Amino acid sequence: MASETTFPAIGTEPQTGTTERAAFKILLAISFCHLLNDAIQSLLPAIYPILKNSFHLDFEEVGLIALTSQLTASLLQPLVGHYTDRKHQPYSLAVGMGFTLVGLLILSRAPNYRTVVAAAALVGIGSSVFHPESSRVARMASGGQLGLAQSFFQVGGNAGTALGPLLAALVLPRGQSSVAWFSLVALLAIVLLARIGAWAKKGWASRRKFPPGGEAHLSAAGGRPVLPGKKIAFCLAILTALMFSKYFYLAGLMSYYTFYLIHKFHVSLQSAQLHLFVFLGAVAAGTFVGGPVGDRIGRKYVIWCSILGVLPFTLVLPYANLFWTSILSVVIGLILASAFSAILVYAQELLPHRVGMISGLFFGFAFGLGGIGSALLGKLADFTSIDFVYRVCAFLPVIGLLTAFLPNLEPNKLHAAQESTA
Repeated sequence: MASETTFPAIGTEPQTGTTERAAFKILLAISFCHLLNDAIQSLLPAIYPILKNSFHLDFEEVGLIALTSQLTASLLQPLVGHYTDRKHQPYSLAVGMGFTLVGLLILSRAPNYRTVVAAAALVGIGSSVFHPESSRVARMASGGQLGLAQSFFQVGGNAGTALGPLLAALVLPRGQSSVAWFSLVALLAIVLLARIGAWAKKGWASRRKFPPGGEAHLSAAGGRPVLPGKKIAFCLAILTALMFSKYFYLAGLMSYYTFYLIHKFHVSLQSAQLHLFVFLGAVAAGTFVGGPVGDRIGRKYVIWCSILGVLPFTLVLPYANLFWTSILSVVIGLILASAFSAILVYAQELLPHRVGMISGLFFGFAFGLGGIGSALLGKLADFTSIDFVYRVCAFLPVIGLLTAFLPNLEPNKLHAAQESTA
C-alpha cells in the first residue's frame, strides 16, 4: 500500500524536509482544486429555484436535473478509476475540468429544459473524470497518513460545496446568464490541474523503479489481515449500504433544504441559501475530523459513531422550529460527514492495488446515490410534502447498525490511543 501513496513524501529513501514540503504543497493544491470543482457542482442545487421558476418545472423535473448531473458524475467514475489503475493519465484532471467549463457556458445560455439537462450532464462528466485521479494524487502526497490526507482532500470538496450556494446568493440574483462567470473558476482549476498532472507524471515515472507487490507485502507487514475474496465482497456490500444511508439523507438536505425552509418557515430564498451554506460548512468541518481520528483509533469506530450516532438528531429535526432546525442541521452535518473519509480509506485498505477503481466506485456511488435520492425524494415530495420527506429520511441512519459486521482492520489502534492519553 505504501508505494501507491508515498511519492514523493515517502519511499525507500528517508524523508527530507524538501520532499515533505513538496508533497504538502501538492496536497494543498489538489484540495483547493477539489474546492473549485465542488463549488461548481453545488451551483446546480443552489439555482434550482431559479430554474424551477424560469422553466416552470415541478419537483420531479428538478429531481431529474439532479439525477442527470449525479449519474453522469457517478457512472463513469469506476471506469475511469479502473482505467487509470492500469494506465496512468495524470492530465485527465485538466481535461475533465474542460468538460465542466463547457457545461457552465451552455447552462448560462440554456433556452429550454433539455439544454439545462445536457449542460448538467457535461458538468457531471467533468466531475467523474476529476475524482478518481485526484483522490489518487492526494494518496500519493499523504506521507503515510492516509486518513488525514483524504480528510484534507475531502475538506476542500466540502468547503467548495458550502461555498457554491454562498456565491450563488451573491452572483445569481443577476439571472441565469451570470452562471458564465463561474467558467473563470473552472479555467483557474484547469491551470492548476495541469501543473499537478505534471507532478503526478514524474511521480509515476519514479514509482516504476519499485518492485511490484510492495503494497500487499506492506499490508500484511502492517498487521492488517489478508481477507479472502468473499469477505472483502461482504465488507464492500456493508460499506455500500452505509453509503446509501449517508447520501440518501444528505440528498434530502442538500437538494431540498431551501424548499423545506421556505415552505415550513416562510423565509426568503436568500435566507434559505445562507442556511444551506451554514449546513454545508458544517459538513466540511465534520469531514476533516473523520480521517485523522480514524488514523488514530481505527476507521471502524469512526464509521460506527458517524452513521448511527446521528440518529437522535435526525429524528428530532422534522419537529424543530427554525432556530433549532439551524442548530440540528449543523450537528447532523458535523457528525454524518465524518464517515466518508473513514469509509473510503477502509475500502482502499481492503483492495490496496485498486486505489483508482475504489476511489471512483465510492465517489461515483456517492454522486449516484445523491442523484437517485434527489429524484425519488422529489417525486415523493410531489405526492406528499417536503415535511413528510424529512420525517421518512430521519430513520435512514438506523442502517449504521450494519457496521457491527465489519472486521476491525486495525485492532490495536484504539488501545494504543487510550494508552497514549492515560
